[in-house]
Amino acid sequence: MKYKAIIFDMDGTVVQSENFWIESTKKLLGRRNITLSEPKLTYIKSHFSGIGLFASCNFLKEHFDLVDSVEVLMQEKKEHAHLLYVQNVRFIHGFVEFHNMLQALDKKTALATNAGRQTVEITNKKLNLEQFFGKHLYTVTDIGKSKPHPAIYLHAAHQLELHPADCIAIEDSAHGIQAAKSAGMVCIGINTAGNKERLKDADLIVDQYEHINLKKVL
Repeated sequence: MKYKAIIFDMDGTVVQSENFWIESTKKLLGRRNITLSEPKLTYIKSHFSGIGLFASCNFLKEHFDLVDSVEVLMQEKKEHAHLLYVQNVRFIHGFVEFHNMLQALDKKTALATNAGRQTVEITNKKLNLEQFFGKHLYTVTDIGKSKPHPAIYLHAAHQLELHPADCIAIEDSAHGIQAAKSAGMVCIGINTAGNKERLKDADLIVDQYEHINLKKVL
């Protein structure tokens, strides 16, 4: 079959930003005199990949028995991460060229991310995401359900006026891959984090965009 669209996750897939949230977590815990050992940091990185802000802060509250509400933790973590987006966010290597090839093939594209609307707006202001996706920038704020729930991928396909089976998703996390597959999409896992194990359920795993053979995939 000929696929008609590719739907992208954002953090770790379109933009290099995943460490921003880990740095924000470390800062949040440091303010509470909690230092992460290397094994604990590795565990948190693995656990947090693709789960969204609410779930990550809820985990921190329960795991470290924090007195602050989840909402307070979310706001604190988000504020620090957003400073890092403004200062340092950049495109994943090869994304721009890959998207240009999709445009040349007349394929539709969209963004479907666990990031909130404010985070996407900051990233859009910095990198002009709309030049690639137009208004097809869909966030967890719009949907109200985080990956691994498939809602955001189903929504993106609907907005593109396509059946989910006509779309390919590109993801960098286990939760994202689960969301895409549950929506009925083929999923490419891109190993930007250097951890192929968390991509094991993807239909195709690549290390970078240059390794995707578009003619073969589409």
